[in-house]
Amino acid sequence: MKQGRKGQENSDTEETISRIYPYITRVFDVYEIQKSGEIIYFFGTPKIDTENVMGELWTPLEQQGFGGTLKYELGEHVLIISPVKKAKEKHWVNLALFIATVFTTMICGAWMFGVDLWSAPMQIIQGLPFTLAILAVLGSHEMAHYAMARHHGMKTSLPYFIPFPTFIGTMGAVIRYRGPIPDRKALFDVGIAGPLVGLLVSIVVTIIGLSLDAPAIKPLPDSLMFELGLPPLFVMLQKLVGVTGTDLHPVAFAGWVGMFVTLLNLLPAGQLDGGHVLRAMLGKKANWVSSMMPRVLFLIGIYVVYGLRGDGFIWIFWALFLWAFAAAGHPSPLHDKMKLDRKRILIGILTFILGLLCFTLIPFKPIT
Repeated sequence: MKQGRKGQENSDTEETISRIYPYITRVFDVYEIQKSGEIIYFFGTPKIDTENVMGELWTPLEQQGFGGTLKYELGEHVLIISPVKKAKEKHWVNLALFIATVFTTMICGAWMFGVDLWSAPMQIIQGLPFTLAILAVLGSHEMAHYAMARHHGMKTSLPYFIPFPTFIGTMGAVIRYRGPIPDRKALFDVGIAGPLVGLLVSIVVTIIGLSLDAPAIKPLPDSLMFELGLPPLFVMLQKLVGVTGTDLHPVAFAGWVGMFVTLLNLLPAGQLDGGHVLRAMLGKKANWVSSMMPRVLFLIGIYVVYGLRGDGFIWIFWALFLWAFAAAGHPSPLHDKMKLDRKRILIGILTFILGLLCFTLIPFKPIT
């Protein structure tokens, strides 16, 4: 019985090798094959640039249900191939977090309308306009990443919304990528899709919010109030609609949040969206910009604190965060030498300009 099982395993291994071997020999001259469990080791010499080997093999291996890596160990190249086990998606987690985020953002929205939820909890429904606006802004950003990643054949999860007791009721949303990045074109498209779509929705939400009258509210006892710093793009929209001032309807505030989130995401550092876009545009040269970004933010924070006598903590915090975040580097796409076309380069430059239009030295400060 044991011998029969071993024979079946050897037969399965031979069948596996026969299926993937033709793809491997196109880019890798094999001189020895070893097996350990479900993992197959191909020892040999790359026929093409080592940085492009896995780029050529990723698609055919993925179609056959396998993944792989190329390593150089003890003086020889080894191609390590193993089955890819599909992770079972737990969509109920996404749904539960989304429902919780609807609830927490509606609480914050109701507070913005001056509702005392302790005495009138059913008035939480008044926060619904803010909930719809903020989820549209944050959700469109992540769904754009999701759609573009799937378009390029990348494996990714649905968005996970993060309910959190902040002044907007959430820490945003994230998606999880599984597997490698095919090439710089995919890296660029996925990285830039979120900020562009999210900013477009933010602009629409802002225009809608500016057309609504800001509620006249009496601050709740012990509540913390903030004065917003309006970025140039927001001010442009105010002039377009014909309104001024920082007293905003909660829907317009959701648009402001979207612009601020876009700015932070487009910082060209680490694995932020801006880091992805710049890495796709410049290749490994982007690492220098990524390493400089925390220093730039730290200097901005110091200038705000000591030069403007304002609250620059947000920039100092992000500087420290990025020092740790960017230190991990950026994973290389499989086809890392594939350069972007001029159209994508132009879109990237314009997107970074839009990000600058969302910048303000002092985004918010508490009203004392």
